[in-house]
Amino acid sequence: MSVLSDRIRAIVRPPAEPSARSTDESQIASPHSLASLGGDWREGTFVIERTWAPESRHGRDAIGTYAACADEAASAVRLLAPAARAPLVFFDLETTGLSGGAGTIAFLVGCGSFQRDGGFIARQFLLTTPAGERGLLEQVHGELAAAGAIVSFNGKSFDGPLLESRFAYHRLARTLAEQPHVDALHPARQFWASSNAAPPAPRWSNPGAPASRCADCSLVSLERRLLGVVRAGDVDGFEVPSRYFQFLRTGDERPLEAVLEHNRLDLLTLAALTARLLALAHGGAGAARDGREGVALGRIYARAGEDRRARDAFERGIELAASRDDGQSMVDGLRGLAGLLRRTRDYQRAAVCWRQLIELDECPSAVAREAAEALAIHHEHRVRDLEAAKQFALRSLKETERTPRWVAGVRYRVARIERKLSGRLL
Repeated sequence: MSVLSDRIRAIVRPPAEPSARSTDESQIASPHSLASLGGDWREGTFVIERTWAPESRHGRDAIGTYAACADEAASAVRLLAPAARAPLVFFDLETTGLSGGAGTIAFLVGCGSFQRDGGFIARQFLLTTPAGERGLLEQVHGELAAAGAIVSFNGKSFDGPLLESRFAYHRLARTLAEQPHVDALHPARQFWASSNAAPPAPRWSNPGAPASRCADCSLVSLERRLLGVVRAGDVDGFEVPSRYFQFLRTGDERPLEAVLEHNRLDLLTLAALTARLLALAHGGAGAARDGREGVALGRIYARAGEDRRARDAFERGIELAASRDDGQSMVDGLRGLAGLLRRTRDYQRAAVCWRQLIELDECPSAVAREAAEALAIHHEHRVRDLEAAKQFALRSLKETERTPRWVAGVRYRVARIERKLSGRLL
C-alpha cells in the first residue's frame, strides 16, 4: 500500500522544473519493459502506432467503406460543430479515474485518423511515469492542434476539460479551447438513443431499413447495434485504472496490452460512427431511415440556419414515424416543424402542426400545453378568432404540467380575450 501511495503522491505533486535527467528514457522505463507493446520512444514519450488496411473490417463493413463515406461527406462536419473542417482527428483518453477530479491524469491518449488510401491509423501516447506527463501533453497538443476538427465521444464534458486542467497544472501555454470540437455523443443520442433497443441494423447497403435504437447510447452499445462489432476479451472500463497502477507498481507492461486494444477499438468505432453521422447530414432528408433520424436531421439543419433542408427533414421524419407507428418521433417531428415554421413566419402551417400535436394520444402534457398556448396566441393575434383563442387558452389550463406563474399568465390572457369579446358585443 505504501508503494501505491507514493505513486499517487507523485502524480498529484506540483511539477518540478524539467531537466536532462528527468527526460532521459532510461529514467522513464527500464530497458526490458514495454517490449510487448510494440512502440518506440519519441522525445521521452512512448508512442504506439497501429494501422489498418482499407480492406480490414470493423463490424459489418470494411474500414475503407467508412473512410470513403467520411471523405465524401466531409463538408457536412460544419453542421456538427461551427468552423469544423477536414482533416478530422479522433481522440480518446484512458485515465487514472473514471469521474475526473483533482489528481486524475490521462495516462494514455489515443489519436486516430483516416488515411488517404482508405486505411486508418491509431497513434497512442503512453505515460510510463508521472515525470513524463509534461512531454506527453506537448506531443498530444501538437497532434490535436494540427487537425481541422477534433472528434471525441463525451469529450466536451470529460476529455477536453481534463486535458485543459493538465495543461494548466504544468503551466503550459497550450489550449484546445479554440479548436473546433465535434462531440459525437450528442448527435448520437439524437439519432439513435431510445428506451427500447431494436435488433442489429443491416449493412449500409440497405439504406431503407429502420435504424437501430440503443438504450444507453454508450459507445459499445452503439458499435454493437449500428456497426455489428462484437468485442472479444475487451477490458471493462472500471478495470483500466487498476491495470495502469499495477504497471506502475511492478513495471510489467502486460496488463496494459488489453487497455491499448480497448482504446484502439474505441477510436475505430468513433471514426465509423462519425462517418455515419456525416453521411446522414450530407445526404439530407432522403438519407433518414426512420422517424428519429429524420427529426434529428431537422434539428441539425435548423441550428445551422438551413431552413429548407430542416423543413424537408422534419417532414420526412413525420412521414416515416406515421408509417411505423412511432408516436414519440411523430411528436418530436411536429413540434420541431412547428417551431421552424413559426420562426420563418409560416404561421398557418405552424398552426396545422400544433393542432395535430394536441390530437395525438402520445403527446406529453407539457407539449400539449405548449401547442394549445401557441394556438391561442395565433387565433387571438393573427386569425382574430377570439372565441377559438379563448377555447385554446382554456384547454391549455387543463394540462397537468404547469406552474402558478404560467397559470396566472393564461388567466390574464383569457380575461383579455373576454374583454375584447365584450367590446364587440357592445
